Amino acid sequence: MINLRGSSVGEKVNVISRRMFILSAAKAIIFGGIVARLFSLQINENKKYLTLSDKNRLREWRLPPIRGDFLDYFGKVIAGNTEVYQLHIIPEEVSDFKSLMIRLKEILELSEKEYAKILRKKKNQKPWETLIVSENLSWKHFSKLNLYLHELEGVKPVLSISRKYPFKENYTHVLGYVSRASVSDLNENETIKNNHVPGLRVGKIGLEKTYEKDLIGTNGVQRYEVNAYGKRINQIDHVEGIKGKNINLTIDTEVQILTNNLLLGKSGSIVVMDIYTGEIIAMHSSPSFNPNLFFHGISTNDWKEIKENPLKPLINKTISGLYSPGSTIKPIVALSALEHDVISPNLAIECTGKTELYGQTYHCWKDKGHGYMKLRNAIKQSCDTYFYEVARRLGVDRLNLTAKKYGLGKRTMEGIFLDEKDGLVPSTKWKKNKLGKGWVLGETLLTGIGQGYIQTTPLQLCLMTAQLANGGFKIYPKINSSDSKDSLEIIKNKISEKIEESKGDQIGIIETGKKLLKYKEDEYIPLFRNQENVKFVLEAMFGSTNELYGTAYASRFEDKKYQFAGKTGTAQVKRITEEQRELDLKISEIPYEDRDHALFIAYGPYINPRYAVSVIVEHGGSGSSAAAPIAKKIFKLVIDRHDLREKKRLEKFTNT
Repeated sequence: MINLRGSSVGEKVNVISRRMFILSAAKAIIFGGIVARLFSLQINENKKYLTLSDKNRLREWRLPPIRGDFLDYFGKVIAGNTEVYQLHIIPEEVSDFKSLMIRLKEILELSEKEYAKILRKKKNQKPWETLIVSENLSWKHFSKLNLYLHELEGVKPVLSISRKYPFKENYTHVLGYVSRASVSDLNENETIKNNHVPGLRVGKIGLEKTYEKDLIGTNGVQRYEVNAYGKRINQIDHVEGIKGKNINLTIDTEVQILTNNLLLGKSGSIVVMDIYTGEIIAMHSSPSFNPNLFFHGISTNDWKEIKENPLKPLINKTISGLYSPGSTIKPIVALSALEHDVISPNLAIECTGKTELYGQTYHCWKDKGHGYMKLRNAIKQSCDTYFYEVARRLGVDRLNLTAKKYGLGKRTMEGIFLDEKDGLVPSTKWKKNKLGKGWVLGETLLTGIGQGYIQTTPLQLCLMTAQLANGGFKIYPKINSSDSKDSLEIIKNKISEKIEESKGDQIGIIETGKKLLKYKEDEYIPLFRNQENVKFVLEAMFGSTNELYGTAYASRFEDKKYQFAGKTGTAQVKRITEEQRELDLKISEIPYEDRDHALFIAYGPYINPRYAVSVIVEHGGSGSSAAAPIAKKIFKLVIDRHDLREKKRLEKFTNT
């Protein structure tokens, strides 16, 4: 009989043994795996996880770079920096954005409108982009925020730098303004891209944009140790960023403020320039606006007010405004005619008040005419009839050559002001190429009195005047003080050398112009063939301002210290009909937009001149009544401050 019971027991024992073996083997494998993994984590991958641990424990903040300052000629800060408190949120570090915002609304006491604006801002930007909740927190809210920081995941309080323009609208069109870096800024400028942090402000227009690479500086870095909640508990390291370069300008703030005050409520431009160094003493476009409005984001109402202002404050009229020069072109017309031997100073022409040509009537500003005039008197009294005849004899192409040599019809500060315009001095070739039509004689007459196609900027007119006033030598306008490398004595020595060189090189004016093109970057090249012609024009401009019947006689100074010489200009903006001419309306009776532009160019002091001025008042009426009185006030201040400027100049060249 087989013992079935014993067999069954043996089988059970074997099954149990096999199971125990399998379990033991599994335990050994699992244990071995754990040991191997621990070995890998603690030995092989020690550096990796130590780094990850440090990243959880340490936080690094890139600080915004500190922008360099703009200083005026005397070292006064005209664009600087001030500290501001900001609040940033890193969306990737936030698990519940809605709950976080509700808490922030309570802490920062946000209104419903402010709260909704932040939510809209979050919705409209990329998920990974830093959300800037506030760019200008009060100290109360900033300190309160830091107190509750341990419960606000993803929240980052930031001590940042804000641009500050202490002189507000006085420097707007010179300096421009800064605003948040755009995508195009990052793509176009490698320096901005390398130093970018959320909320970075960069130059948008003016010198702020031109000198961006010099101004921007480099980022600072702060490293903190944080606890499990992300709260800062210890500062580990602080690497100071490098502040951007300070830039000294040639502008005198006192003169700049005066130019702003003189143009308040008006649309126009004033430029003041040193006739030897090319330094710009003042350069103002009116109306202006406060650039501080743009830093933290301009309000809708402020932007609308600026944008819809009919006087167009957004346009820098000094470099982008194009105007017919009117009678301010007459000194150049006279000089060109003398240089080309077309006329002599003794040429006498009768002015009856109008000139007939091919059935077209060309009027003089004086209805009854000036009678017989010679060249000096024609400049002094601004006789249109005389200059119609001079222009007819000269021709537009020869006038084009002279005008361009003295700075008209081309940019004067290439690469400095990016929105500067060329202007236009017409020629027969220009009209044929541009308009596909031939030149007609009547257009030459109009060009001779600064009307028709010719267009200039206020800066070009000032440069033209400066180059006449220094005796007829080429200069380049400068606004960065470091670009002025020579003292006045060195400059005058260079001019003397150029005069000596020119004595042995008496060539025709056309050849002189061609020679000038070969020395594009060389200053103080003579622009004249015969310097006596330049002196004649300058002396006639003195008569225009300081002698009876001169068009600017009412704005003269009796004191020789302040005496200046100038030329008025009145540029028509609308063709005058015979009916309107007969009405002879006063300026106040003419609609604003139909009034003539008022212009004035001048240099001074007359004895040993040093400064040139151009003034344009849009729709001001006449140059004698609206523009010349402004220039008079400017010369008074500029000449009074001359010794201070020369003292500063001496210090500069003594220390270098």
